[in-house]
Amino acid sequence: MFWKTTLLIAAGIAGEAVAEAAQTLADFHAKSIEGKDVALSDFKGKVVLVVNVASKCGHTGQYAGLETLYSKHKDSGLVVLGFPANDFLWQEPGTDAEIRQFCSMKYNVTFPLFSKIHVKGDSIAPVYKWLIGQKSSPVEPGKISWNFEKFVIGRDGKVAYRFSPSTTPDDPKLIHALESELAKPTH
Repeated sequence: MFWKTTLLIAAGIAGEAVAEAAQTLADFHAKSIEGKDVALSDFKGKVVLVVNVASKCGHTGQYAGLETLYSKHKDSGLVVLGFPANDFLWQEPGTDAEIRQFCSMKYNVTFPLFSKIHVKGDSIAPVYKWLIGQKSSPVEPGKISWNFEKFVIGRDGKVAYRFSPSTTPDDPKLIHALESELAKPTH
């Protein structure tokens, strides 16, 4: 038990150090919903829409719109990254396998999904600790308000925009933000 606790504390400290030292999304790793380590640098040069998702939320239907965005713009360099989280009224209680099956069967999700994480509190995932601290608009930096909060990451790997959960994937402001980032040249 001592070693397990020590390892968890060390992992938490290391995660905080990564979040504080990070400059771009590419500085992070995450576990895919299939359990594989993914370097987020794999998405370098792309426009990335990062969303904390949940399958039992009033916004769950946004999965369909996120998939539509991804399908429409992936050839132009857009990727949607879904991070399931059970931090708001236990609206994502499933296992990774259950979440993957739900997204596939109900919404035909093909964009990358990741293993369930925390997007708030003491156990916040390093990538989310970094995201919520970045300068953003129209939503200012700070805690995640609910499931389906959206971060638009520019081709440079930095947060360009942040949208509230009530901003749907077909909202003209979100579409404009994505299209303006996609119009920028890759480096």
